[in-house]
Amino acid sequence: MPPTLASLVHHSALKLAVLAGEDRLDTPVRWAHVSELVDPVPWMDGGELLLITAMKIDAEDPEAMRGYVRRLVRAGVVGLGFGVGVNYEQVPRALTEAARTEGLPLLEVPRRTPFLAITKAVSAAIAADQYRAVTAGFEAQRELTRAALSADGPAALLARLAAHLGGWAALYDASGAVVAAAPEWAERRAARLSADARRLRERPAPASAVVGADPGDEGADRVELQSLGTGRRTRAVLAVGTDAPLGTADRYAVHSAIALLTLTTERSRALRDAEQRLGAAVLRMLLAGEPEHARTVAGELYGGLLDTPFRMLVAEPASDVPGEAEAAEPRDAGTGPPDPLGGLADALETAASRVAEPVLVVPDGGRLIVLAPDGGAAVAACAEHARAIEARRSAAKGRTTAARTPRERTAPVSDEGRLDVVLGLSAPAAAVAAAAAFHQAEQALSVARRRGRVLVEHEEVAAGSVLPLLADEAVRAFADGMLRALREHDATGRGDLVASLRAWLSRHGQWDAAAADLGVHRHTLRYRMRRVEEILGRSLDDPDVRMELWLALKATSK
Repeated sequence: MPPTLASLVHHSALKLAVLAGEDRLDTPVRWAHVSELVDPVPWMDGGELLLITAMKIDAEDPEAMRGYVRRLVRAGVVGLGFGVGVNYEQVPRALTEAARTEGLPLLEVPRRTPFLAITKAVSAAIAADQYRAVTAGFEAQRELTRAALSADGPAALLARLAAHLGGWAALYDASGAVVAAAPEWAERRAARLSADARRLRERPAPASAVVGADPGDEGADRVELQSLGTGRRTRAVLAVGTDAPLGTADRYAVHSAIALLTLTTERSRALRDAEQRLGAAVLRMLLAGEPEHARTVAGELYGGLLDTPFRMLVAEPASDVPGEAEAAEPRDAGTGPPDPLGGLADALETAASRVAEPVLVVPDGGRLIVLAPDGGAAVAACAEHARAIEARRSAAKGRTTAARTPRERTAPVSDEGRLDVVLGLSAPAAAVAAAAAFHQAEQALSVARRRGRVLVEHEEVAAGSVLPLLADEAVRAFADGMLRALREHDATGRGDLVASLRAWLSRHGQWDAAAADLGVHRHTLRYRMRRVEEILGRSLDDPDVRMELWLALKATSK
């Protein structure tokens, strides 16, 4: 505890007497300062015990004393010590009444007590308090280190930290999900702050934030969030909740916890990087058609993944999608949110780790390649990630660029902190068919880009219609060019060749049925089809010509 006015009054060597403000003696004293200025306020920081003998002020003037004391209170002075036996034999009544009116503690300092003794007492008490804080901090650091090295690791560390603070502590992973919390009841409280943890990830590390308690909460607390990670990218977030701002010793403990958790996080990251390099080798062998060699290299780490049906995922940033070039402008690595592929990788790895599911994540240049168990947590997280982006896109649809916030104009980020990506997902496959699964994922990715979708599964491509693939500007341009001469002919009012061609093709060249649909004689329809051949310079007996014309009609029908 820092020194207080009460501790100074009880100091046997100082012999101080209390004349006013008896109910405020528990106020901490940051320093003791001597000033005989008429207005010492400009030199006050707040929290001082001001010592005077009234050399330059009229301490017997009630009006002057009321103004003097009022200025001291507004400046944050916590007490006033008056030395008697120098200019006044006793504390003037005007000063005493002014102090009582303003509620400022007033202490009488006997002549035999020099102001220097009071200053030394305050200084010694502050030094002792700081020493206690440092000692407690070192002890907390030792306890936290032992906890971090135990079998329970971060969970044990959080328990020790919460006990030291007399509050709670929680650890969030890269996706903002609660990994561990202590005590057990704190997990629900920590879960309500997941969005705040995700927002902290969008800031360059190291970063911190203070979150106020909900006004309606019983036992409302004060929560500090601290990012973890040695680089500019936040790997995890530590939250501590207490009923009051952290003291010096508590701050030492929190900083020690941050350092230990950062070491744990970065060590785990180094192991994941090594696993990722191994995974890249396994992937190359699978794509080269060497599943047995891949299974041997994978060992226990990825071997289980190759023994069951898996899905192959190929992902790319959506900034390359037409219409999103604005979002692709380079951003400083230390500002703004993490890259989209990194965010997706974090989400998939986090989901898989929660259920101890093997997942192979391999960055490949500007893409991300993932192998995940069919029907597993990683595949589900991929679908959820895509739905969140689709929802954000739908909400933002129709808004003009000028109406967007600066953050929305500089990066394709959803409200939930997810960045836009395009995903292609293969059908379930075994290790021997990994190359085919990779090809399927690439095809699905290409279709996703053409359709403006976030995620397309290969089953959709195989079972769906080819018509959505025609929604490409190049295809439409080709179709318009192929049909332009027929449309120009129809525009002169010399017949409806386009409608006749569509009816004839839809009836597979059956003259009577197509003529009936048009309400004309079959000879009229035959004449129109000859005109189509003459205008286009191509024969309708050629199946390739009929196919191209049908696709052109479908591509321009909307």
